[in-house]
Amino acid sequence: MSNVFENAILGHVSGKPFSHKAVKEWLPTEDFVTAIEEITQWEGYTPTPLFNLQELAASLALDKLMYKDEGPRFGLGSFKALGGSYAALRVLQRQISNLLDRKVSLRDIRLGKYSKEAAEITMVSATDGNHGRSLAWGCQRFGVSCKIYIHAKVSEERSFAMRNFGAEVIRINGTYDDSVEFARIEADKNKWIVVSDTSWPGYFETPRDVMLGYGVLTSEINEKLTRAPTHIFLQSACGGFAASVASALRHFWGDQTPRVVIVESELAACLFECAKANKLTSVRIKEETIMAGLSC
Repeated sequence: MSNVFENAILGHVSGKPFSHKAVKEWLPTEDFVTAIEEITQWEGYTPTPLFNLQELAASLALDKLMYKDEGPRFGLGSFKALGGSYAALRVLQRQISNLLDRKVSLRDIRLGKYSKEAAEITMVSATDGNHGRSLAWGCQRFGVSCKIYIHAKVSEERSFAMRNFGAEVIRINGTYDDSVEFARIEADKNKWIVVSDTSWPGYFETPRDVMLGYGVLTSEINEKLTRAPTHIFLQSACGGFAASVASALRHFWGDQTPRVVIVESELAACLFECAKANKLTSVRIKEETIMAGLSC
């Protein structure tokens, strides 16, 4: 299995760690707990499997190697099922609370107590596929209208999957970044609400909700382990998933927190370039990777 990497061109950089203070401020334990308590009450929730790859571990001279399979997650085939849908629920909570001038609970929204108010709201996002599918699924579940913008390279299969959850899917010419900007413009024009897993200046709250939803995955892993792993390997794109997992690990394992290793395509090496520069860095995509969901 490992021989697939024989011809890979590898680069490596070790990022400078930030203090635990940043983790506590942006993704505190209590907010992860709120997300976990809510999502685990959803119909269809079940923990996804954590496989012990004994033969592969032995062939690589490792003590243990485990793989978290997110394929079965709510039937959506991706960990992103946890993020966009939870963010949609949190947006609904804020919107309806403002409308009624009192705080409403996530549980009451989930149970349909505010279905009339929810039906008046439209949520919108740009996607490479999986975030949009999660948002469309969540909007359908909570009775909200949903519009998804996709770029030219998104497959028709992914488009169909989102339409199958009741979303209106609009394809534009251009890249993922173009679809993000177009979605923002259309939302401003029509008074829709953007539910993005990507942040930008002045827009942090909803991407943070997405990251908190991902905490369910890390919680499931932590509950299965009797001791801290030494290393965690993750993919990345805009970095929200990686930041969520790293933060949740830090909360749970403290001084025993494992080393987090981010693996990216060289054609979409977003966090790699940021780590090299030790600051937020824009990456110009010259050629698209076949790992489409990471090129954003």
